[in-house]
Amino acid sequence: MPPPSAAGNLRGAVDLSSLVNRANAPAGTAAPGAPAPGAEGAPAGTLPSLVLEGTDANFTGFIELSNTVPVIVDLKADWAEASKELTGLLVKLVTEYAGRLVLVGVEAQENPQLAQAFQAQSVPTVAALVGGRPLSLFQGTYPEEELRAVLEQVLQLAAQNGVTGTVSVAGADASAADAGEPVEEPLPPHHAEAYEAIEKGDYALAIAEYQTAIAQNPRDTLAVAGLAQVQLLARLQDKSLDEIRAAAAASPDDLEAQLLVADLDLSGGHIDDAFGRLLDLFPKQDPDGKNTVRTRLLELFEVVGTDDPRVAGARRRLAGLLY
Repeated sequence: MPPPSAAGNLRGAVDLSSLVNRANAPAGTAAPGAPAPGAEGAPAGTLPSLVLEGTDANFTGFIELSNTVPVIVDLKADWAEASKELTGLLVKLVTEYAGRLVLVGVEAQENPQLAQAFQAQSVPTVAALVGGRPLSLFQGTYPEEELRAVLEQVLQLAAQNGVTGTVSVAGADASAADAGEPVEEPLPPHHAEAYEAIEKGDYALAIAEYQTAIAQNPRDTLAVAGLAQVQLLARLQDKSLDEIRAAAAASPDDLEAQLLVADLDLSGGHIDDAFGRLLDLFPKQDPDGKNTVRTRLLELFEVVGTDDPRVAGARRRLAGLLY
């Protein structure tokens, strides 16, 4: 949370100067692909939803929007359970404020410029925009009541800076939009079955569905990534954080215990820690152990996303260890 001394000013939180400059540029100079987030043809102050998605390309519009209403920025990752839980709480609370706040979700891995600008060392990371200026809030998860207190503090700070507007939701389906329910294209059949199984906690069935999808189309990269993600969830199922870390500390030479800690680190958004642990572990193993570590690293690369710069760095280091 911002310290009490921050109340009344928004200077020095995080560096979004390049984005702020774009937002304050004269008319006609906005960056291509960065429209304002309002619904096309809707009255001023009307949005398609109170819960929107931000990207490196469209974020200028949200900076502009923050001159009317405070914007909460949720830098997240759908594969991280802690991040998904926090996003759910943020959607609930922002919806309750009925237009006094707007929530913008940003997939951190897919939008590296925003992740860097908001100094997102891990997910979830939460920030705010007020009057076109950024404010760092917190990293990690918060209980609902403490999270509500953070949002109240943002509203107080916004009022002190003259940002007291509200927005409404356009269209007949406003209730669904307020609830943050995106309209999505139907998933392929085996993907849909896998997703339903994950929702029910049946990871074995989800793994089987993704494996079937891959067998039918080995180039189905979404199924490959989904399989890696659900395998990670399955390995962590029914295990507590303390249990995993205690086992690894008690048996530093136990390969499976160390692999599980890497899974835990990655699931909590500590990606560099997870990769570093496995890469440090690799040279100490016999040939079978090295193959096991290599296989796990390749799976975790899929979970994070093979275009992530952290994956590229870890892949280079792994290649050096192999050859």
